Amino acid sequence: MSALTDSPEWQALAQHQTALSKRPLNTLFGGNPDRFARFSLNTNGLLLDFSKNHIDTQALDLFNNLSQKAGLKEAIEAMFSGDVINNTEQRPALHVALRSPEDQSENGQVVHQTLKRMTTFVDAVTRWQWQGFTGSPITDVVNIGIGGSDLGPAMVYSALSDFHLDGIRCHFVSNVDPAHLEQTLEDLDQGTTLFVIASKTFTTMETMLNAQSARRWLLDACDDSADNTKVLAKHLVAVSTNVEKAVEFGIPADNIFPMWDWVGGRYSLWSAIGLPVALGIGMDNFRALLAGAHDMDNHFRSTPATQNIPVMMALLDCWYQNFFATESRVVLPYSQQLHLFPAYLQQLDMESLGKSVTKEGAPVDVDTGGIVWGSAGTNGQHSFHQLLHQGTHLIPADFIAIAESASSNKEQHQQLLANCFAQSQALMDGKSLEAAISELLDRGMSEAEAARLAPHKVIPGNRPSTTLLLDKLSPQSLGSLIACYEHKVFARSVILGINAFDQWGVELGKVLSTGIYNELVNDGETSKFESSTNALINRCK
Repeated sequence: MSALTDSPEWQALAQHQTALSKRPLNTLFGGNPDRFARFSLNTNGLLLDFSKNHIDTQALDLFNNLSQKAGLKEAIEAMFSGDVINNTEQRPALHVALRSPEDQSENGQVVHQTLKRMTTFVDAVTRWQWQGFTGSPITDVVNIGIGGSDLGPAMVYSALSDFHLDGIRCHFVSNVDPAHLEQTLEDLDQGTTLFVIASKTFTTMETMLNAQSARRWLLDACDDSADNTKVLAKHLVAVSTNVEKAVEFGIPADNIFPMWDWVGGRYSLWSAIGLPVALGIGMDNFRALLAGAHDMDNHFRSTPATQNIPVMMALLDCWYQNFFATESRVVLPYSQQLHLFPAYLQQLDMESLGKSVTKEGAPVDVDTGGIVWGSAGTNGQHSFHQLLHQGTHLIPADFIAIAESASSNKEQHQQLLANCFAQSQALMDGKSLEAAISELLDRGMSEAEAARLAPHKVIPGNRPSTTLLLDKLSPQSLGSLIACYEHKVFARSVILGINAFDQWGVELGKVLSTGIYNELVNDGETSKFESSTNALINRCK
């Protein structure tokens, strides 16, 4: 056992879980009209209802003890202060500096200089002052990136569709499969298309191959007398730390926006990686997104653990994964605009918490990152919700709902909310055998037939869920929601004693792919690898 799992704080939680798990979840509401008020938190238009969880006031006290044992308050302050908390790469993790309006540090100054450059560029493009090589204004922006250079911006742009500017459409290409880029460019015009090449190192294989194809597509539209340098200057911009590589590619230095090694890719949408978002919704709305994240930063930094929304979410994750032995969490945004949010969270959560050693390099003795999955409601109700309700797995759920819709169809939005709230209630209450039999008898079924069919209609219930309710979906509220999950992941990593800011596990496959690629393009059969890889390569040849 480790110092964590052997600690009195951890052992007390284990004992309390054994006692509390014997009580059906819905009985915690019985005779307790104040349960919602006691087990909900609210800040800046974001409500966290965690009352439908296997917790009581004693559990909250024990959660607080665990957070103190882990040194969570001190770790939060260390992150905001710019300490080197990414110990394997010897870097701070200062994504919070990207959205701080009053940061006068050296890092803060370069952030605000970049925001000013973004403002100038976005204004030029969206006010039709930036023109392509044919003299026409830009109508389409294609972001080429992958991972954090794609998932965050794509999700935010989709989520803020109500704020899209007229005359500008944004597209996101990430997959090295050539079909992704080719299908995106099918209906676009070279003279009115702007590419944003987003790569921290400007060496990411998928991004650079797509960037090379985009450059060929642009130049193929020009006649022999065209000045290729001037053409590319009108249609290519980059977000990268590697200015030399980007210039070598054909992008003028003035078209290159900086990135910094103290910002991890999955935490970078607040930087110039968010440029396509700013081009799509305008710089004022992009700054509102940053302001919403900053509001959550202040809440996370200054609020005690059991009143702190991200910390409480992290403690609930720990509670279920490490004490109830759950393996996954489902994220269910009841908003079509947030349909990419689960995919975004997969990288944020699983890349950050998918670790098997502590920060000191010792093997962990508890489960770390769980499986994050989900889709937009109500679609999931007609597919995987069956497993949530009647399957054998215990899967905690995050429901995300928007109280006030921008749609004019208010009645249909109320139906959406009713479905969301009903699902969390059904997960908790379920349906007993007696209730199923009674229901069937009321429909005129015989006792024998009702007894035969009823077991198939039993829903166990007693399944936990948490609901996040936003007053409305706006740039500011979305910024708060995203930052909330960022901080939840960090708080969870502190409790586990792991590094949330490296991702060495993604490197090995990249390295191996180079040797395999060389064999795929060489003549003749290969025998360089084990029999499976050899056979797959030779079959493709």
